[in-house]
Amino acid sequence: MNQITRRLQIFVNKCLRPIMNIKWADKIKNEELWRITHQKSIENQIKRRKWNWIGQTLRKETGAIETTALDWNPQGYRRRGRLKRTWRRTIEDEIRSTRRSWNEVKGTAGDRNVWKLFMDALSSTKSKRI
Repeated sequence: MNQITRRLQIFVNKCLRPIMNIKWADKIKNEELWRITHQKSIENQIKRRKWNWIGQTLRKETGAIETTALDWNPQGYRRRGRLKRTWRRTIEDEIRSTRRSWNEVKGTAGDRNVWKLFMDALSSTKSKRI
């Protein structure tokens, strides 16, 4: 889990404790707090929303600018100082973890029920918690 995700999870936990009227003296683990509030880790929530957006975008007509942007592959070199880890590469790594290709994912997005199963498979992977 990267530092930003970790900080977001800490913020959510700090917000949930006063809402549930849990005092600092009450020793309760984060997993127990999530179970009581029916929350999932922030990492899973972000991943789920990202893939939900990708599914909606892939179902749009072929001329939509969002669909074109997902398939866009810029050529050339990366400028000095730019991150090697791009959003697109993180998506491709998550797809590879399910042993599928980008074209299979695009075909899956057409059927909403199959897409929901695909999203469940992505979010069920072991995620590191704080």
